[in-house]
Amino acid sequence: MKFVITGSLGNISKPLAQKLVEAGHQVTVISSQPERAKDIENLGAKPAIGNLKDIAFLAQTFQGADAVYTMVPPNYETSDYRQYFRDMANSYAAAIKSAGVKRVVNLSSIGAHLPEGTGPIKGLHDLEQIFSSLDDVAIVHLRPAYFYTNYYANIDMIRHAGILGSNYPADANLVMAHPSDIADVAAELIQQPITGKTVRYIASDEISAGEATKLLGSAIDKPELPWVEFSDEQSYAGMVQAGLSEELSRNYTEMGNAVKSGILFEDYKINKPELSKRKFKDFAGEFASAY
Repeated sequence: MKFVITGSLGNISKPLAQKLVEAGHQVTVISSQPERAKDIENLGAKPAIGNLKDIAFLAQTFQGADAVYTMVPPNYETSDYRQYFRDMANSYAAAIKSAGVKRVVNLSSIGAHLPEGTGPIKGLHDLEQIFSSLDDVAIVHLRPAYFYTNYYANIDMIRHAGILGSNYPADANLVMAHPSDIADVAAELIQQPITGKTVRYIASDEISAGEATKLLGSAIDKPELPWVEFSDEQSYAGMVQAGLSEELSRNYTEMGNAVKSGILFEDYKINKPELSKRKFKDFAGEFASAY
């Protein structure tokens, strides 16, 4: 079968491409970076170098594919994160329609059932709605939980402030996923004859923010590493000071409130999947290596 994977060699796209190549499929990986072409070829896949906003490029690359894996890469420069997601969704939708793609596995997020109050995830809600207008296209929206690997962004906080924290308390229950578990599910689904418009939640572990902090602290020889709950104002100011844009800082602060209130996980709890195999305590070792 022929598959097209977006996301270049990211934490999900790379292992997904590897699995599909190993299964004997023809795989094309889209990247915006020409320097990635050789690495993609080394996986046994075909590189397609271009811009995801270029509908003609996407449509040409999607042509003849049995299925496509779509994801929206982060954009730290945009002044309107939600509009950025809408623009990317419309670009994908137009290319899918033009190329006659019939099956799509799309990376969305836990919390995408909500139109408001979830920070950057609101954009993925919009993307799901835009994709729903595609007639005669079977789509499964993957709604994974918070990525384990997002903790890598907190390494500077640990090193310079000696803490972990956000604008929710230590006893806030977090639903999290290892990117490799997401890739496993994506690989399974993209090879299946999916039908309709469906949602698939993916989670590897459920653990409180405080418990996660203890595991990470122990792994890096800082067993007393504390979790600190910030106010919204402190959270926003800290992110701006760390170099994030005001737009992203507002969005991430809003997402923290969605974690604190629990609304982010409401639909997940109703449609809770079996937890995947990679637990957070095992990821703590990976984090220690990166630290």
